Amino acid sequence: MMERKPIKWGIAHIYSSYNNTIIHITDITGRETISKGSGGMVVKAHRMESSPTAAMMAAKKAAEEAFEKGITGIHVRIRAPGGHNGPHNPGPGAQAAVRALSRMGLRIGMIQDVTTTPHDSCRKKGGKRGRRV
Repeated sequence: MMERKPIKWGIAHIYSSYNNTIIHITDITGRETISKGSGGMVVKAHRMESSPTAAMMAAKKAAEEAFEKGITGIHVRIRAPGGHNGPHNPGPGAQAAVRALSRMGLRIGMIQDVTTTPHDSCRKKGGKRGRRV
């Protein structure tokens, strides 16, 4: 019978906007950075930073570094820009990043959305009659 090694958990904070994708892996408390990667670190063109391909490469890079430091499982926290003006749905890189992390062999615990939501905030831009197209 094979003995199973205990899983050493970490947290993968994935911030995914329409301009970039940032993957930041911390220890379980969220205080200590273990590794990080972003779309801008792996591609040359600015328009490619938010693409799923760049997100996968960034996630791969971050996962390899986390493996070296002993992390074997991660909880995923996905965040979109949010706030009172940003979009509340994550960009195209979020799903690709999660898929890449699991493909690297990291066990995935829970996936949660931690996008900021305003509890009634400043007035939205667009004026009294809204944005006229």
